[in-house]
Amino acid sequence: MLEVTFTPADFTALRQRDLSQTVCVVFDVLRATSSMATALANGARGIIPVCEIAEAVALRAARPDLLLAGERDGIRILRALTGSVDFDLGNSPREFTRERVGGRSIAMTTTNGTRALQACRGARRVLVGSFLNLGVVADWLAHERVENLLVVCSGTLEEASYEDVLGAGALCDAVWAEFAGGKLADSAQVAREIYRQGSGDLLAAVQRARNARRLLALPDLRDDVPLCLQRDTANVLAELTREGVVVRLGPG
Repeated sequence: MLEVTFTPADFTALRQRDLSQTVCVVFDVLRATSSMATALANGARGIIPVCEIAEAVALRAARPDLLLAGERDGIRILRALTGSVDFDLGNSPREFTRERVGGRSIAMTTTNGTRALQACRGARRVLVGSFLNLGVVADWLAHERVENLLVVCSGTLEEASYEDVLGAGALCDAVWAEFAGGKLADSAQVAREIYRQGSGDLLAAVQRARNARRLLALPDLRDDVPLCLQRDTANVLAELTREGVVVRLGPG
């Protein structure tokens, strides 16, 4: 079965659902999963996604070598929110350069993306999805002959996000033939149709999205939007392990 969830309201249900025979792919196009793919492509050892700022700060206290990354309201987390330390990185994929993250481990907290990954911890496998690594993810799903695929949209605040639906729809489109013949939930049909309507000009399409409009209005962050829509520029297969760390699978 190919299925899509659209909003953070689904996170609680995912934690309670039996996902032991399901592969989940999490999308937070703007920007957490795009940043994770970029970090791993640039040699990061792993990313620990946590839900709360305090969790990231506690990890740093236990492991001073950890980089701290994340955002609230799109902006890098600073001492005013942590009470003790500025985060090293925000949530822009442009920050996760080889010079800054190569060989390093990162604790990361974002408004929705890290919550979505945590909600899927009970799944058979949990993959990180973005436009930047879409082809690699689709190829792996086809090679593994995945029978139950749940594509999870992280959303914006507590709502659905247009850009994540576009990403989910793009993945559904790429693996459609694998699930033809009655193994398609209506949610997958919806996501695929939305993607197909906007796929001719993704940048124009995504400018309808609340989160994209907010980022485009910020001079320091507006370049993230077209960057996160690039296809297959960070060709890494990234998985959330049982230990709770997002790592690169295969050759590094």
